[in-house]
Amino acid sequence: MSELFSVFVKSPIFGIGISLLAFYAGSLVYKRTGSPLMNPLVLSMLMIIALLLAFHVSFDDYNRGGSFISFFLGPATVILAVPLYRKISLLRENAMPILAGIGIGSAAGIASIILMCRLFGLDELVSVSMIPKSVTTPIGIEISGQLGGVPSITVAAIVFTGVTGVLLGPVVCRLFRIEDKVAVGIAIGTSSHALGTTKAVELGETEGAMSGLAIGIAGLVTVFLAPVLAKLLM
Repeated sequence: MSELFSVFVKSPIFGIGISLLAFYAGSLVYKRTGSPLMNPLVLSMLMIIALLLAFHVSFDDYNRGGSFISFFLGPATVILAVPLYRKISLLRENAMPILAGIGIGSAAGIASIILMCRLFGLDELVSVSMIPKSVTTPIGIEISGQLGGVPSITVAAIVFTGVTGVLLGPVVCRLFRIEDKVAVGIAIGTSSHALGTTKAVELGETEGAMSGLAIGIAGLVTVFLAPVLAKLLM
């Protein structure tokens, strides 16, 4: 590695630059193919990992710039409130079913991952790290830290859950003949957070708005339920 390249790699511009370029490239592939398997987030992650390994760049060097992008994850999630505002009347009409669905869905998500971890004999550290799998990354990392989990495992679980929601969410809704747009949006947002919501937005404005709402409420519910269910079921 030349001295000039080494200096460039250690600057924040490197991490920011390759993150944006990788996501742009992933978006182009997704638009060309139209396949859910070609999700831009997953493709960009694979590209960045391959680049770091090929040029022997450490994660710490990359994260000098990558951390700036991570910082904007929280504010970016707030943008999802815009389509929700447009559907505020729909929210008022279905307030109780929506809140009940998100609450039950969040509790089921937490309980199911704990029981599956016990079934497969995973140790407690891995189990608590995977509990916040269905909430958006900033909230999930905080919950994992409070439970004594490993943030890197939590992020991997969140990404995997989101990708699964993108691939299987619409399929499951069709399989069980769930046609109500509010129900579809709430189901996808509660189970697969922001990444799943990108798919819900593609399905329609109502689905996207309800999925965006589910992200915030599911995050709050998980903050309170995760420690309680972890203590009861583990």
